[in-house]
Amino acid sequence: MDVTFKSSVAAEFAQVDDVIVELLKSDVEMVENIGHYIVRAGGKRMRPLLVLLSAKALGGVNSAHIRFAAVVEFIHTATLLHDDVVDLSTLRRGMPTANAAFGNAPSVLVGDFIYTRAFQLMVELNNMPLLAHMAETTNTIAAGEVMQLVHAGDPDTQAEQYQEIIRRKTAATVCCRLLWRRAIAPKSC
Repeated sequence: MDVTFKSSVAAEFAQVDDVIVELLKSDVEMVENIGHYIVRAGGKRMRPLLVLLSAKALGGVNSAHIRFAAVVEFIHTATLLHDDVVDLSTLRRGMPTANAAFGNAPSVLVGDFIYTRAFQLMVELNNMPLLAHMAETTNTIAAGEVMQLVHAGDPDTQAEQYQEIIRRKTAATVCCRLLWRRAIAPKSC
């Protein structure tokens, strides 16, 4: 990642991290434990960075952009928690995965908690087009996950099927971030 790009939204990026930590608070200790474990594991956080850079390019970053960047990261994080369980992964970024450290059931349930936090945050943004678009995008991602499971280890999987899985799991979220403009960008954009 180009440090110059990230440094151009460093203050806003730190605010996204603050929102993430704030929204991981729960009266259920396991939620906080696994949530903070994931945050400490790090990651590039490319998705929220793209949201912030897009907002800056279109006129400036406001609190809705910061909160939407947290939404996008939460959805991505929830899919990773679920992926690691389905794929029986034990390492991510050189650290034990949450499912390896805490178990499969807690990882799936905290993934569900993070998904629902993302949707709570979208409701707070009070933007029905954004909520509708993200609901559709999240459903597309989930369908891609199921398709991947169906085709896992199948040597007869065709290139077109594999590309469709990728489109649903990855391209849909990229499109979502790039199309966020229609939902929360300034009207002058």
